[in-house]
Amino acid sequence: MYPAVDRAVGADVQQRARLSRSIIQSQLVTSGAVLLLSWIVVLAAPDSLAHPLFFGGLALIFAVTAIALMVPWTSSTKGWAIILPLLDIVALVALREGAPQLGSGILLVFPVIWLARNFKLMGAVGSVVLSSVLIWFSWFLTGSPIAATDFPSLVLLPITLSFVSATSYISGRRTSSQRSLLTQQNTLIEQAFERARTQEGLLQETLDAVEFGVMGLDSHGSVTLINESHRRSLAEFGAPRGALIHPISYLPDRITPYPEASRPWNRAVRGQAYENVVIWVGEPGSRQAAFSITSRRLFGPDGADRGGTLVLRNVTAELEAINARDSLIGSVSHELRTPLTSILGYLELALDDPGMSDDTRHMIDVSYRNAERLAALVADLLLAASTADSTLPVTIETSKLTNIVRFTIEDQRVYAAEREITIIDELELDVTAEIDPLRIRQVMDNLLSNAIKYNRHSGEIMVSLVTREHDAVISVRDTGLGISTPDLAQLFDRFFRTETARSSATVGTGLGLGITRDIVRRHGGDLVVTSELGVGSVFTVTLPLSTERKPL
Repeated sequence: MYPAVDRAVGADVQQRARLSRSIIQSQLVTSGAVLLLSWIVVLAAPDSLAHPLFFGGLALIFAVTAIALMVPWTSSTKGWAIILPLLDIVALVALREGAPQLGSGILLVFPVIWLARNFKLMGAVGSVVLSSVLIWFSWFLTGSPIAATDFPSLVLLPITLSFVSATSYISGRRTSSQRSLLTQQNTLIEQAFERARTQEGLLQETLDAVEFGVMGLDSHGSVTLINESHRRSLAEFGAPRGALIHPISYLPDRITPYPEASRPWNRAVRGQAYENVVIWVGEPGSRQAAFSITSRRLFGPDGADRGGTLVLRNVTAELEAINARDSLIGSVSHELRTPLTSILGYLELALDDPGMSDDTRHMIDVSYRNAERLAALVADLLLAASTADSTLPVTIETSKLTNIVRFTIEDQRVYAAEREITIIDELELDVTAEIDPLRIRQVMDNLLSNAIKYNRHSGEIMVSLVTREHDAVISVRDTGLGISTPDLAQLFDRFFRTETARSSATVGTGLGLGITRDIVRRHGGDLVVTSELGVGSVFTVTLPLSTERKPL
């Protein structure tokens, strides 16, 4: 059977049970009061049991009670239930006439309340009218004149029943409204709960379909969600059954276990957020895999911590490809350096020959310049390979930063003049800093050569050097091609070249800016860039003047 049908059948059964219970309870209140009255009659006025009206009323009450208990009440037979309290009114009036001294007329409030609460205005008015008519009709049959002793039963009792009926009717309407509101709210809650369950199932199915591991944590660090990909990775590397994380993870050297306090999992449980922390899993010497882990925290509208998520991405293939590439670059570069050095040496010797013709000298000079360019590319490749897994070496000494920038500009003016590019400099005099002069010269050479290569013909370059508190700030502004916003995010990645650079005729490897920024950061400074397509770029180098501010 379908779930919707099951719920409908269950709801119908519950409704029947509630309806039967309501009718039986209402009738038992009246019959219980009458049963108590009958015991009082047995004790106080046993002769009243012989009165036909009293006995008939008593029998009718218990007959009505039997009907209430035996009939299977449903929504279709609910309307017939009005007969029960009407018969109760008749029976109670008969009891009152059979033993007037007992004052059993007050028991009429029970069927009046039942009718007023369950049969709306018709029941409220009809119950009072029927009770009053029967009371007055029974007095009329006696043929006695109205006496003062009849006032309570003929006047006060109907008035009392009227107030009881009105109060019950109003209370019933209020209760019915509240029940209707609660039913609507319950329906909305059930619908919201059903939607939440559907969304939860959809979320779990979606997370199980992705290729990376996902874990959810509550504010106390307990796991609330885990997807199939993470479960597979745990099973693949022999994690115990029921484990939520890999028991042991290793540092990038693949051998040293992560210290317990700094393990990404423990950091996330403590509420820390971080990005792309790499761990290795699997025993050293056996198959291992690398995972890049990112932790995010979730906060409610009130700013309270609601837990977080962990995303684990398998980056084994990427890291192995990078290592293979760096190894290849290093091997090829070393193999190229020796023959290039020999070629440059012999070309220099050939250029020193005074008897060489001008045409021959020109051809050898072209070869020499291209060999130099190739040597520079090899040097960049070697430097990139050597710094891939190690710290870029710098040798700090006190140097004239102004002179380094000025000499670089003078050397680059020759190349700028070939493209009719003007270099303007505004250098603060006698700026001294604790730097590696060769490395900073490498930085300036790269920035200025890029500003020339990617500038417009007859463009302009502005170079400035100023000091600000404890820092020296070097700015190189050009009027070149500019860099798009998406390319800016990857500009310092090794081997990355912008779309405009790739589409131009300018040769490059994409290594220079990454190496340049590494050098600046090794000095405790930073290199930032702002750019606009078609307008130009500004590269800003910030260097601390003292080694006290530089984290070597």
